[in-house]
Amino acid sequence: MSAGGRQPSQRPGLYTEAERKRRDETVWTLVQGILAPLQFLVFLISLGLVIRTLMTGEGAAMAHISILIKTLVLYTIMVTGAIWEKVVFGQYLFAPAFFWEDVVSFVVIALHTIYLAGLTLGFMTDLQLFAITLAAYATYVVNAAQFLLKLRAARLQMDAEAFSAMEVVQ
Repeated sequence: MSAGGRQPSQRPGLYTEAERKRRDETVWTLVQGILAPLQFLVFLISLGLVIRTLMTGEGAAMAHISILIKTLVLYTIMVTGAIWEKVVFGQYLFAPAFFWEDVVSFVVIALHTIYLAGLTLGFMTDLQLFAITLAAYATYVVNAAQFLLKLRAARLQMDAEAFSAMEVVQ
């Protein structure tokens, strides 16, 4: 705590030692590690199907099915990610270390949910549905990049701590 009893605004790194220990010990880290590449694969397939439909006018049903699968995987990774954050950081969402990633994730979820509403309630054309999907997918790419940068930051933090430990030993 800083003077005045306030929390310091800067964290020592992405994870404290206790958070890293909880991250490494929870099964939810493995779940996230499986779901993230699965979601990316589903995204690539779905993106290809959506683009194919937009370019040729064919395959709309398959494109919609792929978007529904992508949405299901997204919702699953969001719920399990919230559980992971609770285990590691003590709160379900918007932990300081992942605040902006969670904000952008909610934009992705909102866009997917608009797609679902438009599809199920029938108030959007296929073209509008696919436009919403492309917006959701573009935002998802930004979000995926955020998480990859965080993963890299965590690795750099671990490398720096290991290097510091080696210097102390020498």
